[in-house]
Amino acid sequence: MRHALVVAAAIAASAQYAGAQALPNCDFVFENTPVTTLTRLAQPSGLYLTILGRGVVVSCAGQSNRISADSAEFNEELGLLLLIGRVHYTEPQATIDSDRMTYYRAEDRLNARGNVVATMSSGSVMRSPETDYFRAVVGRPVSRTVAIGRPQLSLVEPGAGGGAVEPVVVLADRIVLVGDSVVYASRRVDITRTSVRANSDSAFVDSQREFVRLMLSPVVTGRGERPFTLRGGVIDLHSRERKLERVLATPSGHVLSGDLELLADSIDLRLVDEQLQQAYAWGPGRARATSPDRDITADSIFVSTPNQRLREMHAVGDAFANSIADTATVTSNERDWISGDTIVARFDSAAAGDTTRAVPRDLIATGSARSFYQFGNPQGVRERPTVNYVRGRVITIAFADGEVSTVTVTDQASGVYLEAESLTVIPLARPGESAPQTPPRSPARPGTPH
Repeated sequence: MRHALVVAAAIAASAQYAGAQALPNCDFVFENTPVTTLTRLAQPSGLYLTILGRGVVVSCAGQSNRISADSAEFNEELGLLLLIGRVHYTEPQATIDSDRMTYYRAEDRLNARGNVVATMSSGSVMRSPETDYFRAVVGRPVSRTVAIGRPQLSLVEPGAGGGAVEPVVVLADRIVLVGDSVVYASRRVDITRTSVRANSDSAFVDSQREFVRLMLSPVVTGRGERPFTLRGGVIDLHSRERKLERVLATPSGHVLSGDLELLADSIDLRLVDEQLQQAYAWGPGRARATSPDRDITADSIFVSTPNQRLREMHAVGDAFANSIADTATVTSNERDWISGDTIVARFDSAAAGDTTRAVPRDLIATGSARSFYQFGNPQGVRERPTVNYVRGRVITIAFADGEVSTVTVTDQASGVYLEAESLTVIPLARPGESAPQTPPRSPARPGTPH
């Protein structure tokens, strides 16, 4: 048993014995406790292997750090300090607790193993079975924490006005934390916050810029009153004052939110109070928006969803919309459709208080507009609907209770209105007889042969 000053003096003397060398970034000072034990074994190089027990306290000379443990072993020749049992490391930037720890003096790197808990000065906490902590020293101005073995990082971000908010939880096979704000996560990444969850194979997080990038099969799920799911090749998340404001997916964007499905090369979602309000879709592969009974395709699509309720769609560039014919009065394999340079569709909730689906209020096609709609005929025979095909500069279709009510054509109007006159079933032709007259075909949809 020896006093701490005796231990420190003995180790310093052995370093002088080895000859004058440039000091590493950390020059160990063994403060220890009144009951610390010391055993020193000479090595062939003339340096010593020092074994300490019954409580060890170590620091770096002139630096604000400190390590305590049950026991330690210091190999002067290798520059390794091994600490065992209830290891506790502190410095202004971080605190690390573990079962074992090795300090590599040449690298100023701490390797902690067993129940590792690393707490940053910001309050962020990393838990893992093994962590390497690279201290901030000359030539490395920012610390780096590397955790493996499926670590979990609770990333604390200062809230608006300096108040604390719920941390972002990052789970992955490997996490690298640069300083206390930049995160690189790889393999089976799971990022969770109050209103959103993100999964990918690789992720980058910059909490100061409030930016997240997800790569390799990313998926983002909004967990508000009406959740949404977004997929894409790469997904970027932008926040302000710790609230998610924008999510961008490209390429192969695909979003599903309640009664709206949107597909395009690029999809840009805008949120207010972390609720989906607007969506933009565009790209060379065309954009497509689908609601329960209607499809819209165009070069680009804008969707308005205030309070996450579908209200408007704007389809721009060779726009085409189709829907199922009124099944209450018509039985037909043909779908109703409308086309134009631009289509605007407006929707209402199905009923007061019903937000599970949206029903169309009107459709407006502008620029070389065409439409084809089917109605129940006056005799009530579902298999022989009345057909209305019109063309014009602007076509407005109004709906009542979700079904076509009126069709209004403005400028350059022309079209065909066909109504069945006879309800007699036309029999099939027998051999040697003339074939029965067939009803006129429906007009070809845009982009199909006539």
